[in-house]
Amino acid sequence: MLGAHESRHGGWSALPEWPLTLDAAALLAAGWRPTPFRQFILKIHSRCDLACSYCYMYEMADQSWRSRPRRMSSEVVAVTAARIAEHARAHGLTSVEVILHGGEPLLAGAKEIDELVTTVRAAVDAEVTVSLQTNATLLDEPYLRLFDRLGIGVGVSLDGGQEAHDRTRRTADGRGSHHKVTAGLRLLTEPRFRHLFRGLLCAIDLRNEPLETYEALLAFGPPAIDFLLPHGTWAQPPPGRAPADPATPYADWLITVFDHWYSMPARPTGVRLFDEIILLLLGGASASEQIGLSPAAMVVVETDGEIEQSDILKSAYAGAPSTGLHVSRDSFDDVLRLPSVAARQIGELALSPTCVACPVGMVCGGGHYAHRYRPGNGFHNPSVYCSDLLRLISHIGSTIQRDITAVVKDAS
Repeated sequence: MLGAHESRHGGWSALPEWPLTLDAAALLAAGWRPTPFRQFILKIHSRCDLACSYCYMYEMADQSWRSRPRRMSSEVVAVTAARIAEHARAHGLTSVEVILHGGEPLLAGAKEIDELVTTVRAAVDAEVTVSLQTNATLLDEPYLRLFDRLGIGVGVSLDGGQEAHDRTRRTADGRGSHHKVTAGLRLLTEPRFRHLFRGLLCAIDLRNEPLETYEALLAFGPPAIDFLLPHGTWAQPPPGRAPADPATPYADWLITVFDHWYSMPARPTGVRLFDEIILLLLGGASASEQIGLSPAAMVVVETDGEIEQSDILKSAYAGAPSTGLHVSRDSFDDVLRLPSVAARQIGELALSPTCVACPVGMVCGGGHYAHRYRPGNGFHNPSVYCSDLLRLISHIGSTIQRDITAVVKDAS
């Protein structure tokens, strides 16, 4: 783990970056209490059979995957299961969620996945819901029969039609993956396996036409669609997002989809980002990392047993998700006491002054935590997508306000 004064870019900085300056002990003394982890992301394989150009794990700042074992060993699995059980007992949790992740988790193998799920469920005296996120290139009938037996939900990454998807989601030698992904999806959406389908993740690419992308996803009848903003920071902005430019290309892309989705007489599926924004505007709480101020209740265990924060922080700088802790010697309660984890759980207190003063700041919540990083003051900034989020949330807010006003007027 980097020292408090070590620069993320070589050399040394005069001051530590936020949240290293956050006093977690003072927060506890003032009455704040951590939210226990309920979501455990297990990196069961550290490699992938695709080489997606935007991947935060392999193509961005943190390259720690190179030194990690390919598979999570049975010893690490057993210790991790015991730590999850310990955490659930300590906090009286009646249910926890385990997400199998990578790399590509299917590279771990069917036998290893079976043993891992069986081990965790045997150790934890609580309901253990299991799902995995896959690129679906290896998704076949034997895997789906295993997932059916174990009750493992399946989320799939798909970026649209063939041209849109293959633009970025290719193999290392440049071949497109759309044909393999859609073959896996056709199996998953057969009546005998459809109950396992949890939804589609789609990374937004401004070069892809928004409604064509949405319709290509909708063709598989997903129970949910999650549009993801490409990962980037103030130091390394995402494609098409110039921080000083007032243009809002990502909001424009998403608004095109929102207006179409919202106007549909019977919406065929939920779009998570839109649903979360509407819920927040109506006074609810978010369950998404992308938006809102709900405490982050997830933690990552790498293939070697190292405990990390959200792996999306790998997009910020080398070592950003590191905690310096390991399942063999540290509890998940030890993780909760870290300033970097407390920062994800203290809501408005973690927002920059710009966000606090913003009219949609409590809905936006500063955007995705990883997207706030700026060298010098760390994560105490608005999102690099600030102008896009303001425009998108304002548009959705005015749309639902118009409909609420019309309903009230008709009822009076």
